[in-house]
Amino acid sequence: QVQLVESGGGLVQAGGSLRLSCAASATSSSINAMGWYRQAPGKQQRELVARIISGGRTNYADSVKGRFTISRDSAKNTAYLQMNSLKPEDTAVYYCRISREGYIYWGQGTQVTVSS
Repeated sequence: QVQLVESGGGLVQAGGSLRLSCAASATSSSINAMGWYRQAPGKQQRELVARIISGGRTNYADSVKGRFTISRDSAKNTAYLQMNSLKPEDTAVYYCRISREGYIYWGQGTQVTVSS
């Protein structure tokens, strides 16, 4: 069983920045990908925000390209999401997700609220 601990959410004004962290209890060598998803108020599904795959390749949602940056510290088994130039439409619960040895694990979610 892998546990994910997220932190860094909060309330920020439009144009501000936040950094989310996701610490995994699994060893980095066994993790295939780490990513962030979000679920906006009133929406049923979570959408991909950013993902980093073993080898360092990254993917971003079009809506966050140029504003968000995902990174990973393998020594700490931690992924980060640096969010700049935040917009009210970025308001959502952000979830960390990892894939490891054929299994998917989710964090508990952290609220990000951007006021206009």
